[in-house]
Amino acid sequence: MAPGFMYSMYPMHPVFGLYFMIIIWLVQLVIAFLVYKDAKEQKMSPLLWFILVIVPMFGFLVATIYVIIRAFRMPMEAQKNPLDILKERLAKGEITTEEYERRKSALME
Repeated sequence: MAPGFMYSMYPMHPVFGLYFMIIIWLVQLVIAFLVYKDAKEQKMSPLLWFILVIVPMFGFLVATIYVIIRAFRMPMEAQKNPLDILKERLAKGEITTEEYERRKSALME
C-alpha cells in the first residue's frame, strides 16, 4: 500500500477536525449559558441545567429536552407586592377607602 493512500481515503486534515470540535464546543457553551439564564428566571435549578447542557454529545439532547419542558411547564406567576394586594382588595370592595389609606401608610413606613 502506498503511503499516500490513507490520506486519499480520509481527505480531511486533522486540524480541521480540531477546529470543528472547538466551534461545536463554543456553540454548546453559548446554548448552555442561555439555558442557565432562562432556568434561573424560571426557578428551575440553573446550575444543573448548565452542567447537563455542557456535557459533550449529550448536551444538545438535554437542551432539546429543556426546551420541551419549558414549553409545557406552567408559567411562573409574578410575585405581587403587598401594595398591589391592597389595591386589589380595595377594587374588590373587601376594604374601605379609609382602611386602604391606613394600611397603605403602615406599609410605607
